[in-house]
Amino acid sequence: MAEPGEEEAAAAEPKHPAAAASTKYVLITGGVVSGLGKGVTASSVGVVLKACGLRVTCIKIDPYLNTDAGTMSPFEHGEVFVLDDGGEVDLDLGNYERFLDVTLTRDNNITTGKIYQSVIEKERKGDYLGKTVQVVPHVTDEIKQWIQSVSSVPVDGQTCPADVCVIELGGTVGDIESMPFIEALRQLSFSLGKDNFCLIHVSLVPVLGVVGEQKTKPTQHSVRELRALGLTPDLLACRSAQPLIGSVKEKLSQFCHVPVENILNIHDVPNLWHVPLILRNQKVHEAIIKQLNLGRSAGPPELRDWTQMAESYDDLKNSVKIALVGKYTNLTDSYLSVVKALLHASVACSLKPSIQWIAASDLEDATATSAPDAHAKAWETLKGSSCILIPGGFGDRGISGMILAAKYARENKVPYLGICLGMQISVIEMSRNVLGLKDADSEEFNSETPSRVVMYMPEVSKTHMGNTMRLGCRRTFFHRTDCLTSKLYGSPDHVDERHRHRYEVNPAFVAMLENAGLHFVGCDESGKRMEVVELQDHPFYIGVQFHPEFKSRPRRPSPPFTGLILAAAEYMGTPANNSNGHVGTSE
Repeated sequence: MAEPGEEEAAAAEPKHPAAAASTKYVLITGGVVSGLGKGVTASSVGVVLKACGLRVTCIKIDPYLNTDAGTMSPFEHGEVFVLDDGGEVDLDLGNYERFLDVTLTRDNNITTGKIYQSVIEKERKGDYLGKTVQVVPHVTDEIKQWIQSVSSVPVDGQTCPADVCVIELGGTVGDIESMPFIEALRQLSFSLGKDNFCLIHVSLVPVLGVVGEQKTKPTQHSVRELRALGLTPDLLACRSAQPLIGSVKEKLSQFCHVPVENILNIHDVPNLWHVPLILRNQKVHEAIIKQLNLGRSAGPPELRDWTQMAESYDDLKNSVKIALVGKYTNLTDSYLSVVKALLHASVACSLKPSIQWIAASDLEDATATSAPDAHAKAWETLKGSSCILIPGGFGDRGISGMILAAKYARENKVPYLGICLGMQISVIEMSRNVLGLKDADSEEFNSETPSRVVMYMPEVSKTHMGNTMRLGCRRTFFHRTDCLTSKLYGSPDHVDERHRHRYEVNPAFVAMLENAGLHFVGCDESGKRMEVVELQDHPFYIGVQFHPEFKSRPRRPSPPFTGLILAAAEYMGTPANNSNGHVGTSE
């Protein structure tokens, strides 16, 4: 006889959308070590499947307890990628959007924190009707429900669910924190059946320096551990410095129970755009399409445009030196989207980006005493670059160095782009050195200064750190369409870009700054939040409060970045072929 409440609990079980049943799943797991490139592999698999005519969506599972990536240090986890809906997510979702040209939502990033928060909220509301809430089945059911619900939401502007959902499981197989997700995915695989679920395991095939032999044992152990948890890989994606030799594939096939033709090799390449081509050449699409029974929906992959893009980058001869003055330069992933946006813009101008990483604190006067060599090298690098970019950031470390860099760009007519904090830096620098407000500062750095040229705008909480910023896609209106920034965008009256900030330019100082030549040419719909600033009588000096890097795509580079590279090319006297038709700085 059923216990009281059991029938009601069964009735309350989450119902998956009917449309989700038509979506197939490709799961990407990783073994041996982290940092193998599961995100690039997942994105590249998606590119190849999309080239076959299939519609693709993506999910990233992060097993950490944080609800999202918003409060995590860039040194700890790389950049925080911001989506249109304001979701602060893992940087791999940026890879998905750039490679697949889709628009994801915050729900496409699943974390342990989100899952447990949802389960606990349901328990508090009484949704489990007296049940003892446990990891199995309640947490695993929540994971399955989340995956199937999110995979049914189109991300490419269509109305029907995608044909394939690529799921990347973060971390390494065997990690304690990922166990509930492994179990949920095992259950999902079993319930969906083999023709709806394909597993690709990314592993490492190292070469020992002394022996020089490609070693398969780490991958064998990783697959064994995965199989012990109830999941069997259908394909192996082996990372290596050089292409795998035939005998290594045969050995892996024998000991990992994967057909030789399903053992893929992702070796080191000149640029990441080659990875989809490597997978295409190894017929990854045929293996997945056969596994998922998608033969009627898919055709041969059409990657001519992608191939041309990858090969054209390899053929570029001229480069452009870009000084990136930041706070987190010790970990370049902290600025991953900025780096990619610079790549997209440079390639569009037939140039290779040569990013000169400069720690902002090394430019400061105090460093000249404490570390004179680092100080001299930083200034030499800055002065030897063709343009200067100051990206976003939080906290007061390195601010003085950024202000010195902005001053150098202003006084020496060096092309300058300030993003978020970089725009605020240009305002502080002008206020101090042109308006004569020596105590001008941001409220974020000095809340007591009477000259708060950058202030907290009362839209969000000042006491909570998570999910309190002005986030997501917001509209910026241009005061006049003849300003340089508007021309770069094609002269519209407004643009929609993504934001992530708490502090903004103080409207009380706008008139003074404009009289000094710093023109605020873009603002929000209220007219109180300054969004775009341009310096008159300068070839290219632009600051934007939004983050244009988040919407940059390989074939649609961000206009502010394109303008910066064009201005840098003109500054160093190198011809740039603007193949994307954006307006140049001379207009």
